[in-house]
Amino acid sequence: MQSPDLLPPLVVLLGPTGVGKSDLAIQLAERINGEIISADSRLFYRRMDIGTAKPTPEQRALIPHHLIDVSNPNETWSLVKFKEVAAEIISEVHKRERVPILVGGTGQYIRAVVEAWEIPTQPPDFKLRTALENWVEDIGADGLHKRLALLDPEAAELIDHRNLKRTIRALEVILYTGQSFSSQRRQGSSPYRILQIGINRTRDELYRQIDERIQKMLEDGFVDEVSALLAAGYSPELPSFSAIGYKQIADFLAGNLSLEEAIIEIKRKTRQLVRRQANWFKLNDPTIQWFDAASVELEELEDLVIKFLQNGGKLA
Repeated sequence: MQSPDLLPPLVVLLGPTGVGKSDLAIQLAERINGEIISADSRLFYRRMDIGTAKPTPEQRALIPHHLIDVSNPNETWSLVKFKEVAAEIISEVHKRERVPILVGGTGQYIRAVVEAWEIPTQPPDFKLRTALENWVEDIGADGLHKRLALLDPEAAELIDHRNLKRTIRALEVILYTGQSFSSQRRQGSSPYRILQIGINRTRDELYRQIDERIQKMLEDGFVDEVSALLAAGYSPELPSFSAIGYKQIADFLAGNLSLEEAIIEIKRKTRQLVRRQANWFKLNDPTIQWFDAASVELEELEDLVIKFLQNGGKLA
C-alpha cells in the first residue's frame, strides 16, 4: 500500500448553501494553481443557472471549473457516476500538476470521494420499482418517505422527502437485499491525502444571506428561467426540479401558489437543507478545519493549503 504521504493531494472546500464557498474557492484556486471540481448536484444541469446560484461565465473563465453544465435537466446523475467521473477529473488535474479543489455542499457527494465509499451497485429490479411507484399513487411521496424512515432511519434522514427517485431506490435496495440501504455503503481506502476546509456562518447570519440571495435570484430573472424550462418541455416532476426553488416557482406559474407563498416555501426548504447539511458536515468533526466566513482571511487559507502540500499532508 502506498504511503499516505506520497498520495496525490485533494483539497476539499465544504459548507452549507449560501455560505460563500464559490467565491472563496475561485480566489483560493488562483493562488494555489488550482482547478475547481463541483460537488454540488444542482450545478450539473444546463439552463438551470439563476436558481442554483451557479458560478457566472466570467467567474468560470478565471479558473477551470468541472462538473458544471454536464447534463440536460431530463438526465440524471447517480452517486456512482459522480464518484467515477470526479475521480477521472481529479486524476487529470494531477497530471496537469495543478491542485484539485472539490467544492460543494452536497454531503453524500463530498463524503463519497473523501471516504472512498464502496457504493452498492445492486442492479435495478424494475418489477419492484414499478410496485413502489404505484404505491406512491396511494400514499404519496411523503408517505413513502415515512415508510423508508421506519425501515432505515439513517437513510431517510439523509434523503430529501421530495426526492422520490432516491426514496424509491433506497426502498428497492432494502426490499431486494433484506439489508438497510445505509449499511451497504462501505468506506474504502482513500487514494488521496486530503485537506478538508469547512466554511460556516452563524445560523442567523446564514439565513439572512440566504434570504438576500433568494431576493437577488428573483431580481435576476428566476421566474423567467423556470418559465423557459417549462416551455422547453421539461416537467416540474423531474429530479432536477428538486433543486430548491424550481418546483415552487413552477407551482406559482401554474397558479397553485402565489409568488409570496412560493418565496416563503423556498426559504423554508432552504433552511431545511441547511439543517440537513449540518448532519453531513459537523462542527466537531476532527477531519474538518472550520473557519468563520465573516472573519476568515484568504491568506490564512492559502498558508494552510501550502503547508499541507509541502508537508505531505501533515499540518502539525
